[in-house]
Amino acid sequence: MVHAEIGVFGGSGFYSLLDDVQEVAVPTPYGPTSDDVFVGEIGGVRVAFLPRHGRSHTIPPHRINYRANVWAMKELGVGRLLAPCACGSLKPELQRGDFVLCDQYVDRTKARLDTYYDGPTVAHVASGEPFCPQLRASLLAGGRDLGYRMHEKGTVVVIEGPRFSTKAESRWFAGMGWDVVNMTAYPEAHLAREMELCYSSIAVVTDYDAGLVDDPSIAGVTVAEVLDNFARSISRLRTLLFHVIPRLGGTRGCACGQALEGAIIGG
Repeated sequence: MVHAEIGVFGGSGFYSLLDDVQEVAVPTPYGPTSDDVFVGEIGGVRVAFLPRHGRSHTIPPHRINYRANVWAMKELGVGRLLAPCACGSLKPELQRGDFVLCDQYVDRTKARLDTYYDGPTVAHVASGEPFCPQLRASLLAGGRDLGYRMHEKGTVVVIEGPRFSTKAESRWFAGMGWDVVNMTAYPEAHLAREMELCYSSIAVVTDYDAGLVDDPSIAGVTVAEVLDNFARSISRLRTLLFHVIPRLGGTRGCACGQALEGAIIGG
């Protein structure tokens, strides 16, 4: 049985991580994963990498089989999940190329399978702190070691996609005080919580959503802009992962591994 300790999901433009890998198909009760899982090592740590859109980016965000992807990571033995993704900024201080370690999400999706507990077993998992604080702290320290612009917290509003926001929606999101927009953090983060995995996004700012509300000179997002700016950040993202992952060993000191305690009330 192939084993890994750390899992990494690849976002738009990020389709491979390791060179010397074992490619593994992981069957799941929820159907196929987005792609095979690529397992290798970083600094002696076994790492499983899975591009959430597939290696050729053929799966849009609303069609990703999030349940299968997270279940496969758990099946391989993963205890900690790192989730790089592209995001749009809602604030001028969150600049293109910055890394945002989100601590909260707002779910604005509408048609996604977002739980493993469809009955007869019923579970209500607490979501007050949906991202692992220990993982976020490790990523923050690693990014600052490398001299990167890191934002230690932020609220990501997750939209259904695949379309981008209207100006009215973007104005609403910004007015609510939310920080970035993304299409994949939910239900991925919640499913990881249901699997009692540590989970942290690494949101890479690629654009300014539909344009900044208070600066009409900044235009709205395009696909070309997202892919171009994410590509510019890939080398720094890889460097961050290779710097942080070898330092993540040891016992998890957070509460993520006990997320189901007291949550199950049926079945």
